[in-house]
Amino acid sequence: MTIAEARAKGKALVGALWARAEALPKDVLVLAVLVAASLAAFGLGYLAGRDAGESAAPVSIEVTRPEPVAPGATAAAGQGSGAFVASKNGAKYYLPTCSGAKRISDANKVWFASAAAAAAAGYAPAANCPGL
Repeated sequence: MTIAEARAKGKALVGALWARAEALPKDVLVLAVLVAASLAAFGLGYLAGRDAGESAAPVSIEVTRPEPVAPGATAAAGQGSGAFVASKNGAKYYLPTCSGAKRISDANKVWFASAAAAAAAGYAPAANCPGL
């Protein structure tokens, strides 16, 4: 079979299919295209989801709460418990969420259970820490 013969045979096949398609109502053709597109989209989505599910690692969230400190007592340096924190070398105390508290190294942190305990130890509230 030559290329010209294959081309003629292909044209005849397409012409025959087109003649049959014109005999069908347009609603049937639209419905057939819609069903075919829906099945293709579902299949591709299923395959993509299956591939994504294999590579995703399970996510777990752990919540830890600081241990309470007795009022008026300071925790040991670097333990990270209490409501207020100060530096051994500084004169201000902070909330643990303040940016100044995050710049204090763990070795220099001193923790207090209350603002009164920090003030009794000689620390003043930081002016740039909202909430104090």
